[in-house]
Amino acid sequence: MADDAAVSAADIARLAGVRRAAVSNWRRRHDDFPKPVGGTASSPLFSLPEVQAWLRGRGRPFELSPIDEAWQRLRALGDDLDLGARLAAVGEYLADDAEGPGDPELLALISQLASNEGAAETFEQLCDRFFEAHARRLSTTPTAYADLMVRLTGAKGATVLDPACGFGSLLLAAAATRARGQDVDPDTARIAGIRLRLHGADTEVHAADALRADAFADRLADVVLCDPPFNERGWGHEELVGDARWEYGLPPRGESELAWVQHCLAHVKPGGAVAVLMPGAAAGRRSGKRIRANLLRAGALRAVCTLAPGTDLWLLTRPEPEQRAPATVLIADTTADEVEQVWQDFLADPDTGERIIDVLDDDVDLTPSGRPGETDSGEAFLAAQRLFGQIGIELPALEPASGETAYTTVGELVKAGALRITHAPPRTADGDEPVLTTDDVLIGGPPTGHAAPDPAAVFAQEGDVVASVTGAVIVHSGAPVRLGPALSRYRVDPQLLDAQFLAGCLRAADFPVHSASTRIDARRLKVPRHPLETQRAYGVAFRALADFDRALRQTAEIGRDLVRLGFAALAEGRLKPGGG
Repeated sequence: MADDAAVSAADIARLAGVRRAAVSNWRRRHDDFPKPVGGTASSPLFSLPEVQAWLRGRGRPFELSPIDEAWQRLRALGDDLDLGARLAAVGEYLADDAEGPGDPELLALISQLASNEGAAETFEQLCDRFFEAHARRLSTTPTAYADLMVRLTGAKGATVLDPACGFGSLLLAAAATRARGQDVDPDTARIAGIRLRLHGADTEVHAADALRADAFADRLADVVLCDPPFNERGWGHEELVGDARWEYGLPPRGESELAWVQHCLAHVKPGGAVAVLMPGAAAGRRSGKRIRANLLRAGALRAVCTLAPGTDLWLLTRPEPEQRAPATVLIADTTADEVEQVWQDFLADPDTGERIIDVLDDDVDLTPSGRPGETDSGEAFLAAQRLFGQIGIELPALEPASGETAYTTVGELVKAGALRITHAPPRTADGDEPVLTTDDVLIGGPPTGHAAPDPAAVFAQEGDVVASVTGAVIVHSGAPVRLGPALSRYRVDPQLLDAQFLAGCLRAADFPVHSASTRIDARRLKVPRHPLETQRAYGVAFRALADFDRALRQTAEIGRDLVRLGFAALAEGRLKPGGG
């Protein structure tokens, strides 16, 4: 290993088998931890030999895996500004037996890895480390979004174009038979092309700005997938006036996303599918209303679905000649895991969508979260009124207490074996596994978050207390559920400590919502010292108060709906004043 090999904090965490936070703690607590030798203040680099020596001195020796040794050698060949070019050179060596970087030991390592694991897998592992090293400035399409776009468009195995392909994530997800891509950055385009070739695709990737220098002019694909850059002012508005791609209208200067949508439509075969990730604002900006209206009238825009706050998925198709335009469009406020079913339901019964004639108003606002419901306002008012009357709000019976109360602390309960505290990891990667969020704990609802599987994930079981940094606390019931960032699990020994009692004490602590901490450290929290039977009685009262709080929240929410629906139903003539 080269003496000048440098590693990031993420590298150190991976190599030492710890979390990133542990590396931060080592730097803060140990004056002799190696000093940065490069990088930036926010992303420092450390000498690998120094880190290895430091860890060995504390009984934490580690050996570099062959792929990590290859990565460190590659990184040590120059500065990070040229790292992408060096990575591409390694990829070309693997794909084409090209010369590769001028380091015989590195090339020997790469050859051995390729022999053992395959050229494609070797390059993917190096790419993963490259993406991790540049996570702050690189943006890749989340795997869950890429897979969803592929399924919705039927792109698997087709001729697929991505005009803003980045490192090729969408084209790889499509397993395209013929992969066509373009990216403005030369190194990025090289890496994308190499990844696709190593996976066996008939590949053509160009390094150029697709809007200004269209490498696929007059060429059509079966499917077009795109995750374009957002909010670009300098996308070429002035020089592209009159371009043939603007079939639905010249995109305004501040609407680069609508330029990308039309570019995609211009490159798909008639009847072919297009999926584009879009910022939520693009569905409602006034400057883009004429183009949105034209897309609807032509039948090109088929769906606008929310994937996450601020991110929508637009599904389009290039109209076939003489084809009658559809009468409806799907506009759905969904989550990423709901879109596929909602889209299939719409295809099975298009009448469940919005009538296009109804959305072609002055604003042509296609924002999913702002769409009015189809429910009759009068019926909705009466249903809400019935529900309001069914909510029972009752406080627990409480009475004055007398005498002195002895206290212990959460920390002492931990030492006594009555309680174990586990904190969820501070970050998650995009994925499909359901995750409980802090908001879910606040409202006492099911998990609404999603993340990739993680061996370090923390799960709450029946009877575990779950607390958030904002002070929201629940006692979990039902099947095990994964905890998201800023949540902690308190697992009690039911023979020593009542879970509802502990939950009430934690909630009474009123943790500050402005705390910058990503964990609750409640070890110094005082807890009344009661025998188990008394704890259970207190637990019943604490739970009754929590139920009362949830009932109040539900009542307030339904009450707001009642007022809104009452006004609407009276104004629309669906209800009239009663009582004679």
